[in-house]
Amino acid sequence: MSAPEQRWRWLSTRERHRGRVRIDADEVELPGGERLTYEVDRSVPYSVAALVVLGDEVLLSRQYRYAIDRWILDLPGGGGSLTESPEDAARRELEEELGLVAEDLIPLHTFSLNPGRAVWPTHLFFSTEVRRGHASLDDPAEQVRLVRMPLAELDRLIAEGEILDSALLVARMMAAAKGLLPPVGA
Repeated sequence: MSAPEQRWRWLSTRERHRGRVRIDADEVELPGGERLTYEVDRSVPYSVAALVVLGDEVLLSRQYRYAIDRWILDLPGGGGSLTESPEDAARRELEEELGLVAEDLIPLHTFSLNPGRAVWPTHLFFSTEVRRGHASLDDPAEQVRLVRMPLAELDRLIAEGEILDSALLVARMMAAAKGLLPPVGA
């Protein structure tokens, strides 16, 4: 029988930065007794994103991402709050960013975007029925455009390495794994 894996012990937390992101400095003790400071992203309680598929088309968002200085295709989504469920946050983000209201929202998968530094999970949802709502982007840093494309085109972009958003990649894979979409490239 193997020995149990040891965990780090939390000692204290200091807020290091709070703005669009919140970074804390946690003092921890390693299993061998060594103490160190470990920076942790506690920006939001969780994030959400929704993959919308209508027939053979996917509805994506196209946004400029300053950190990588390029426009990318990604899923509509964002941070959730302690006062709303992940499903409610996904509905809110879908309407705010793309002006769409999901008639159905199926939980697809939950994963850690950056388990080495961020505490918050990302909840992915899947929808095949939407109706028009009202986009309401109040943040000038968010310039979101609705993009409709055939699923085959998305799969081509994935195969060519053009899709950079991890939530979109995980959502596409999980939708196929759960039988909601055909396998990538099929």
